[in-house]
Amino acid sequence: MAIAEQNERASASRKTQSAVLALASLSLATLLSSLGTSIASVGLPSLMQAFGASFQSVQWVVLAYLLAITALIVSAGRLADMVGRRPLLLGGIALFTLASVFCGLAPTLWMLIAARAVQGLGAALMMALTLAFVAETVSKERTGSAMGLLGAMSAIGTTLGPSLGGLLIAGIGWRAIFLVNVPLGVATFALAWLALPARGKSTEAAQGSFDAVGTALLALTLAAYALAMTLGRGNFGTLNIGLLIAAGIGVVLFGFAQTKAKNPLIRLARLYDFQLSASLAMSLAVATVMMATLVVAPFYLSRGLGLNAAMVGLVLSTGPLVSALSALIAGRLTDRFGANRMMIAGLLSLAIGTFLLSLAMTELSIASYIVPITVTCFGYALFQTSNNAAVMTGVGAGERGVVSGLLNLSRNLGLITGASLMGAIFAAASAGGQETQDVLTSAAAAHGMQVTFQAATVLAVTALLLALLSARSAGRSSSRQQPS
Repeated sequence: MAIAEQNERASASRKTQSAVLALASLSLATLLSSLGTSIASVGLPSLMQAFGASFQSVQWVVLAYLLAITALIVSAGRLADMVGRRPLLLGGIALFTLASVFCGLAPTLWMLIAARAVQGLGAALMMALTLAFVAETVSKERTGSAMGLLGAMSAIGTTLGPSLGGLLIAGIGWRAIFLVNVPLGVATFALAWLALPARGKSTEAAQGSFDAVGTALLALTLAAYALAMTLGRGNFGTLNIGLLIAAGIGVVLFGFAQTKAKNPLIRLARLYDFQLSASLAMSLAVATVMMATLVVAPFYLSRGLGLNAAMVGLVLSTGPLVSALSALIAGRLTDRFGANRMMIAGLLSLAIGTFLLSLAMTELSIASYIVPITVTCFGYALFQTSNNAAVMTGVGAGERGVVSGLLNLSRNLGLITGASLMGAIFAAASAGGQETQDVLTSAAAAHGMQVTFQAATVLAVTALLLALLSARSAGRSSSRQQPS
């Protein structure tokens, strides 16, 4: 009897150790993809000088990466559901690492851009599959904590990128911002190879062929939308309108193709599930809101409050730092009190924070930004962790990849939309608040901040209402499932 108990304890210890190592590999993969997004932007001025290129050309170093992720992340998740998540995630890490080598050695700008697109494909595989793997590596009771850890690593990557990139460029040169991914990628691959559980492919998914037509249509549609929102640096012209129209046509064609496909990329009937659709819509809205803090805050801090560049950078680091720390707490709160309750609490905090930001109380100086952004980012971390946990614990093993891809896609589309929409609102509001257009005045920056975050508050409250309706729907579903 004692021997049996010892064997049982040893088995449980091995499982726990395996889960910890697997979660560590997923955390590193999350850090890699997040770092790949944030570290490149700081290198654009150096790339302009190194290649003698314009900003319009070097911005494709960032755009190529984001476009690849946005266009391919759902397809990556679906393919993983069919052929197995472990080989696809390992392939994504290897592809990202190899592409980082080519980025660092690129002799021309266009070879660098091509390598960044390949790097984006690797990142799409990592982003789609890290969330999907959580359900296979940790117990349901610990899902919230695992999601919180991944959220913290994503925030750390976002925070670390600009500062690390600046140090590397100053000390070594622009190539170092890409080559720094190589040792981290090798370590991530080795740990994932040893720790990630091998699972068979989804029996249901494996019975059909991969939906190549749907994949192509969705990728082209998403690429058209992303380009429409990002090209022109805020000037929405004829090309942007044409791309938006193309994206709209693509949505119709994609929907039609999915109804005809034997094994569709996205089962449209799945989107009729109100809780899933609400979660995706909330994720998009919240990402749009959070993008306002990145687009508008630098202008408010520098022009509205008169801070110098060093202070602006220091104050801006508050948000990502709060998000990283809050994500760890959010995971434990989600495990203890439930995903739906924490989702509502997170969105309530987000709405309060954006409302306080909309007041733009310049007389309070830095506190007028730091206090509201702390409330906002805590709410964001709590929502993101609980929403991811709620969605991923509610889907079957055969759909985890594609649903994880949809979650990441909704967030990416929100960030892309937020950069364009919130930037346009701020530009229009601040222009209306000053007599001359030459220099942005303090009053104009404050007015732009107020109007932009009023719009953000409306979005946050809308997401909160969706969360309340979703929680009510979940309560009804659980009561119907209980035996009478």
